[in-house]
Amino acid sequence: MIKAVVIDGNAISRNLLSTLLTNGGYAMIGDANTSSAGLAAMIKLTPQIVCIDIGAVDEEGWQRLEAIRSGLPKALVFMVSGQFESATIESAARRGVHGFIVKPFKEITVLGHIRNAIVKLARQHRNENGS
Repeated sequence: MIKAVVIDGNAISRNLLSTLLTNGGYAMIGDANTSSAGLAAMIKLTPQIVCIDIGAVDEEGWQRLEAIRSGLPKALVFMVSGQFESATIESAARRGVHGFIVKPFKEITVLGHIRNAIVKLARQHRNENGS
């Protein structure tokens, strides 16, 4: 079972997304707020999927994302937010984000985005190994 964590400053959003992922067949191994301690705790769990709301799209928010990317270089990272602007999407993609989850959550959409990212990564891995 694929292990996942949710990092979000809003407890209601964390709980909703955690429930949605559990219902989708993922093993929820943790959730935390966006504090430094919360990020460190989630990195120690070594999840394969990280759903993170970085908070404000500012230097501090990007530092949260970079902490996750450097601590979990092989994890699939999904940025969570109530809105995305094209500049934010481009910047996040350059920083290694694999997908975007828009609030309010729609189960079929969220699970579809995650599944598509997993399939894409598996294809890339297969192509790199010449299979």
